[in-house]
Amino acid sequence: MKLACQEHLIPGTTLIEKWENVSSAGFDGIELRGHGDFQFRERLPELQAARTAGVVMPSVCVIMDHFIGDFDEARRRDAIENMRSLLSVIAEIGGYGAITPAAYGMFSLRLPPFKPPRTPEEDRQVLIEGLSELGEHAAQAGVHLLFEPLNRYEDHMVHTLAEAVDLCREVGLPSVRVMADFFHMNIEEQDLAAAIRDAGDYLMHVHVADSNRLQPGLGHTDFSTGFQALRQIGFTGYLALECHLQGEPQAALAETARYLRSLDNQS
Repeated sequence: MKLACQEHLIPGTTLIEKWENVSSAGFDGIELRGHGDFQFRERLPELQAARTAGVVMPSVCVIMDHFIGDFDEARRRDAIENMRSLLSVIAEIGGYGAITPAAYGMFSLRLPPFKPPRTPEEDRQVLIEGLSELGEHAAQAGVHLLFEPLNRYEDHMVHTLAEAVDLCREVGLPSVRVMADFFHMNIEEQDLAAAIRDAGDYLMHVHVADSNRLQPGLGHTDFSTGFQALRQIGFTGYLALECHLQGEPQAALAETARYLRSLDNQS
């Protein structure tokens, strides 16, 4: 098992300090946060220095208020360009992927007016176009675009691993793969372990958080069967901590790493 932690959760003021703290807590990498307006690209000297110092940074998660499935063409184009930049930068520092959802908080099918401005077919076409363009760029850079389904309260388009895999299959590029998040799966999947097994080789990266968005072990998510399924499909990617931390951060990180590794040993 390889464990990563998102950078904002780790004590320390520099990436090197954060690496010292998170590696001593039992983690193997730092997942970076890629803010919009090409801010991540501006961090390249810092990231290169951290890599030279031995910091392991396998992935970056986009942090924006608009994404590749936005209703507005200009905002959608900006999101794609920022994702292209994230893919290029993560490749330069030896990582393997950049994460994006279809959208976040853009529309709800469960609140008025209930009917989005695009049809499901139009949603799909927009996503296929964005994933294809980014997948081609990822392939050229030697990394992967990691597509994340979100729960029904955060996105109206892609909720399950099966839906994400279906889009990846249509794109048809090995550089476009799926990212699973236990928090979202706990809401959307009928059978969490079966969803992981069915995703198979398309599943390349995982986020871990419990049902209440706290660190694993403080909610009711069934991680044990999920971890067993990951072993069954031969999963070799990172499990990255994306949650709120309860308790003193350094102690909470160390306890979380111990808990996750104990689950892996039980699988």
